[in-house]
Amino acid sequence: MQQRQLGNQALQVSALGLGCMGMSFGYGQNDEKQALNTLARAFELGINFLDTAEVYGPYTNEMLLAKAIKGRPDIKVATKFGFRIAEEGEGRARMTGANSDPAHIRRAVEGSLTRLGVETIELLYQHRPDPAVPVEDVVGVMADLVREGKVKYLGLSEVSSATLRRAQSVHPISALQNEYSLWSREPEQALLATCRELNIGFVPYSPLGRGFLTGKFPAADTLAEDDFRRTLPRFQRDAQAHNQRLVNQLTIMAEDYRATAAQLALAWVLAKGEFIVPIPGASKIAHLEQNCGAVNIALRPADLATLDTLFSPQNVHGERYNPGEFAMVER
Repeated sequence: MQQRQLGNQALQVSALGLGCMGMSFGYGQNDEKQALNTLARAFELGINFLDTAEVYGPYTNEMLLAKAIKGRPDIKVATKFGFRIAEEGEGRARMTGANSDPAHIRRAVEGSLTRLGVETIELLYQHRPDPAVPVEDVVGVMADLVREGKVKYLGLSEVSSATLRRAQSVHPISALQNEYSLWSREPEQALLATCRELNIGFVPYSPLGRGFLTGKFPAADTLAEDDFRRTLPRFQRDAQAHNQRLVNQLTIMAEDYRATAAQLALAWVLAKGEFIVPIPGASKIAHLEQNCGAVNIALRPADLATLDTLFSPQNVHGERYNPGEFAMVER
């Protein structure tokens, strides 16, 4: 597996990471044995960069990864804080809003260290901006955790270029994580250029459009009742039908490369810059192996331009989030 560097502080990771949220959270039924087998296969394939968060479960995804990475100091795990998590009894908990209060950050990091079974978190992100806490204060606490040896590298997620610059003035930021894919192009407006300028790595989550860009996505109303994609505007019946026509053209283009739609979609993201490390999710070995094939695809410039145009924002129907989710990101 090729390697890429995130930021200018020597954080080297595999060119393709693995988003682990769906193994425990968000997409319906979960199978721990299957997830652990997939993680083991990821390591065999050279993936050494895993992405999780305290809110995934909540908490259970970090505990799952602890089982996979035990005795594997070569595996780099990124985790995130930034939500208020309310206990509901009987082992249940839910996210109730942003929380980057300094005391909460410290509690969250101690919890993540314990659940992951590590002494140091490789990459720590603020999961979402907290309007009540200036980013300078947030990064100040994170920087203290670096000095204390509890964290190595710092990151932010879903913030604006202006916020990113303010954060960078306090402590070097190694990575910015935002949604980015063929059908979610907002980072191209300013964030990608800011990351290049400041030498900050960019980590796209959902680079396969939450599975839609694979070309094999079912109707949203057939998904599990607790699969949050059922509620997203882009997956509603009319929008999905329109967007499927775009994916059909992606699939035809992929055939020319003897590849799948998923592989071409990932190759497109990888081609956008050496500072970019996408983290597609995969809970099954077959999907993981398919994703890894994207690293070896070199898109022809003409095809890159064609995909840019085909999936231009005006051609995609439906927003990526509902208003409630958008209230938690900076646009």
